[in-house]
Amino acid sequence: MDTVREKLQIFVRRFGLLNASCCEECCGEQVSMAQGHILFEIRRKGAPSMQQVAEELGMDVTTFSRQAKALEARGLIIKSMSPDDRRVSLLGLTVAGEGVLARIDRHMAGKIEQIFAVMTVFERETVIRSLELLNEAVAKSGCCSAVQKENIACCK
Repeated sequence: MDTVREKLQIFVRRFGLLNASCCEECCGEQVSMAQGHILFEIRRKGAPSMQQVAEELGMDVTTFSRQAKALEARGLIIKSMSPDDRRVSLLGLTVAGEGVLARIDRHMAGKIEQIFAVMTVFERETVIRSLELLNEAVAKSGCCSAVQKENIACCK
């Protein structure tokens, strides 16, 4: 019998979450998976600080900074100074960044729809609710520090 860990690992592999060229394949933009996550979090958070996004993704600031610089150099994100604290850099998507993210979104929506197409409506709703419960349980489980309690990727 499969353990929960085995089920999660098999899902990660089958869904392609370990595929280093995932975003390159889906939109042809040569965006790494980490960079795709950064773009997604910037949009999700509005105008977050670099520190907020790094924490949300569970990345150390040095690694995150390198990825952010690469995205900025490609014209996909912009950095601006916080009006409240000049030491804090806020991040935003450029029009080009929004376009790349829209292509990734379309690819992922198609992939999810293809998976859900083989399920009944009840099964779809069950999977969605189960994912919600799993995300809530991870956030409440104590594997995260108090600062990261709300984060998606909290366990390092």
